[in-house]
Amino acid sequence: MKLLTGNDLVTGDVIWWAGEGWSRLVADAVEVDAGADAVAKREEAARRVNGPYVVDAEAGPQGPVPRHIKERIRAAGPTVRRDLGIQAVETASESWVI
Repeated sequence: MKLLTGNDLVTGDVIWWAGEGWSRLVADAVEVDAGADAVAKREEAARRVNGPYVVDAEAGPQGPVPRHIKERIRAAGPTVRRDLGIQAVETASESWVI
């Protein structure tokens, strides 16, 4: 499975393509197909995302899980303070270990 990710141009948050827009939660991400490049170009041109790119993922019990450790860390949030970022919110991404 392939997911589209990047950073929110306003906040800098890691965001995931959710089909009709972007989400901070990897659990909301949808599989992208051959149209991923077109979506990435359109969204970057509209200044909604910075540096979008496709990542490998696998289906997990509570949504997609990025395969590469870098993307798992990006999905979980900052590693220095667990009370900040996306991990401070109870999400499906907390069900897998970095």
